Amino acid sequence: MSDLVTSEKTRQQMDTLAGLALNRDGGFQELRGGSLGVRLAANEEEIRAAQALRYRVFFGEMGAHPSEEALKTQLDADKFDEIADHLLVVDHASGEDKPVVVGTYRLLRSDMLGPQDHFYTADEYDISCLTNFSGRLLEVGRSCVAKEYRGRAAMQLLWRGIASYIFLHRIDILFGCASLHGTSLEEMDEELTWLYHNHLAPPALRVRALPERYVDMRRADPAMLDRRRCLSKLPPLIKGYLRLGGYVGDGAVVDEQFNTTDVAILVKSELLADKYYRHYERRLRDALD
Repeated sequence: MSDLVTSEKTRQQMDTLAGLALNRDGGFQELRGGSLGVRLAANEEEIRAAQALRYRVFFGEMGAHPSEEALKTQLDADKFDEIADHLLVVDHASGEDKPVVVGTYRLLRSDMLGPQDHFYTADEYDISCLTNFSGRLLEVGRSCVAKEYRGRAAMQLLWRGIASYIFLHRIDILFGCASLHGTSLEEMDEELTWLYHNHLAPPALRVRALPERYVDMRRADPAMLDRRRCLSKLPPLIKGYLRLGGYVGDGAVVDEQFNTTDVAILVKSELLADKYYRHYERRLRDALD
């Protein structure tokens, strides 16, 4: 299980970065970028705003099929929302009387799960290689940004928020399901094959799609793939994980309800810690003087 263990150097970096992520109450402070900010939802009203945004994006734009309850409430909600934290991007200059939620990410830590709870990813993948070790896990999912805010600024804020959350809670492994739009496997042969042959997780991290849902990702001749073409066809979120040194699990999963084809994504926190430690090196030096 050595591949799952966070190094002492990384622990020290995360301890230092965590100190910068705290507000005066010991919680998660809002990070700002112009009129946008990223923070955790503070109450049920803000969680409902995130669920409403998810509904608009997933069901209104992406062709997901709502249940009767979702259609009635106009919310994308499930049991995992009740125990997870919800990262929000809010616009302070929207013209409303309070900041408007324009982006969200659901964050579920292993220490949030009760004896009868499980991760959302476990509905699609065998993740026992992760849950059987004693480190701290963070499942990320349900990511979306309002159409008019889908630029670099909002996504960068979401990544900064996730990084701060990881440092604050000393997470070892970040994982979750990332989606390619659509369920026509023939149209994504190249990108699935590319992911398998270039970014497959090492054995200690290699979660595998459940047998009844397993779709082989080896769907084309890897020697015939064009790297630039494959990367251009991948969703920005998946490319973001890969730029952080992320891996994919073995097997894709077709999600008919959400009109997506999912792959399991895994990132060791030391890769994220090192990236952000270097990025904030000057700020860290000032903080430690």
